[in-house]
Amino acid sequence: MDHERSCVFQQSGPDDWGPFPSSSAPVSPILALVGFIGLCLLVAAVDGSMAVRALHYSHRTLRAPAGVMPVWALAPAWTVLSAMIGVAAWLVWKRLGAAPSLRLWGWQLAASALWAPVFFGLHSPGLALGVLAVLLLLVGLTIRTFRRFDRRAAVLMIPYAVWCLYVGYLNAGFLLLHSRLV
Repeated sequence: MDHERSCVFQQSGPDDWGPFPSSSAPVSPILALVGFIGLCLLVAAVDGSMAVRALHYSHRTLRAPAGVMPVWALAPAWTVLSAMIGVAAWLVWKRLGAAPSLRLWGWQLAASALWAPVFFGLHSPGLALGVLAVLLLLVGLTIRTFRRFDRRAAVLMIPYAVWCLYVGYLNAGFLLLHSRLV
């Protein structure tokens, strides 16, 4: 088995499956799809609940940069983006199995999960902007890597990159509006 097909969900890719399931049967494509999307939705739900709670309590006291989306729109936006990110990873998984490119995808998901606790939990827009810079780098690398294996997967990641740029704009806006220097 080559390095590109190392283990995350299974020991082999979908192309290696035989006609008969064994006791160590690989993950079915449908179960993998549910897993990828579910993981993305879990990260979005945890981060979203933290964001909504923080926005609810600070809405009246914090000045916000222009273009802040209404709180009610966060859940639908994150649901769609999470599904797209999950499907993108699944498309690459179907082609390669558990490959290093999926580890890169996992790192960008971890960076995404870290941003909300830093911004909302630690109330540190400066540090959150640093996390976001790393996230944008990882998303860009993920798109580039996915493009080599499945162009559809790369295209599905692009709206997420745009969303991260939007969040970066808001993050920088909050930093500027609430820094002691301004």
